[in-house]
Amino acid sequence: MKKTLIAMGVLGAFSSLAFAASNVTLYGIIEEGVIVQKAKHGDNKVELNSGFGQGSRWGIKGVEDLGNGYSAGFVLEQGFNADNGNEATSGKAFSRESFLYVKGGFGSFGFGRTGALSFAQTQAILTGWAFGTSYGASSWQSAIANNFSRMDNVLSYATPVFDGFSGHVMYSNGLTSDSEKWSDNNHYYGIGVKYQANAIRSSLIFEAADNKGSATDAQLVSDVYTETQWKALGNTNWAAVKDNVFKAATAKKKAIYVINYGFEYNLGSWTPMFAYQFAHQDNGRRTHMFGLSATAQLGGGKAIFGGRYVFGKDNAKKVGANEVTVDGDVRAWTIGAAYEYPLSKRTAVKAYAGYADSGKEWKEVEDVAYNGYQVYLGLRHAF
Repeated sequence: MKKTLIAMGVLGAFSSLAFAASNVTLYGIIEEGVIVQKAKHGDNKVELNSGFGQGSRWGIKGVEDLGNGYSAGFVLEQGFNADNGNEATSGKAFSRESFLYVKGGFGSFGFGRTGALSFAQTQAILTGWAFGTSYGASSWQSAIANNFSRMDNVLSYATPVFDGFSGHVMYSNGLTSDSEKWSDNNHYYGIGVKYQANAIRSSLIFEAADNKGSATDAQLVSDVYTETQWKALGNTNWAAVKDNVFKAATAKKKAIYVINYGFEYNLGSWTPMFAYQFAHQDNGRRTHMFGLSATAQLGGGKAIFGGRYVFGKDNAKKVGANEVTVDGDVRAWTIGAAYEYPLSKRTAVKAYAGYADSGKEWKEVEDVAYNGYQVYLGLRHAF
């Protein structure tokens, strides 16, 4: 009898665990392939690349029904490099997303680490560009663009959907840290509207970063070296140089403002898209970017096509691998095509080719997003 009771208790424990875990999902994507690329003035490179079309990741997500139309959930997602096994972002246990939220009749509210409204992850609403924020030089977030990325210390709210419309507000109390006083943290502000109904998907997003805390103090020689280290370098004039400036102070960066608009219309076998971005930063980059793209069902797989044009002004130092200084008018255009062919529900072969060319101040920049080409062939498996 005693053994029977123990056995029943063990079975009951396992049943409880199974029930508790029924709303928790382990998932992931592994993508790896070979990329051949060449930037202007650069060498031809052949690399094994992880996550070119979709970042390699694994994650755990779950949701609990709280009753009365309310629920609580979480997303924990870690990125990694399949080619070498390293973390995608060194030092972070869940670099892609670490987010806790509650949903109900009021909408959805959550906090943690996630992507900006114009980036990716669960809170993003970017539309209008078929390549999204992936596919190298064709990414809407490539070097010639000004999208924000993943951020720490985020608060995010989304309204309920009304006739296809939803409102979205996001704030970061510190893009990488909020341990300083408020005026010394770098904050993000985002607000957007999304529409999705019938064949239409569209969004309008305004984002800003105030760049507070971006100023740096001057470093003296004595801040970098001890007297012993200085003399070990063969120097003997410590008293005369220890208070000299080793690295000059830098002023606070100007705030940056970015607007993204996207529109998609699903025609069944193909979906044409339009995207526009305006970016403004005083004494920095001020650009307009237009993109036309489409996805289409072709030969049993999905084809992606897109072209975009950027023009405006840029004032920056050390742009590209050759560290070009630019100050004046800029322009660039990019074209790309990709094809994804499913081998099963979870596995697909991917191919991509893209070309970029820039003029004026960006003409000599050594970076495939500005000047150069990329060709990619890879395999993606999802679980």
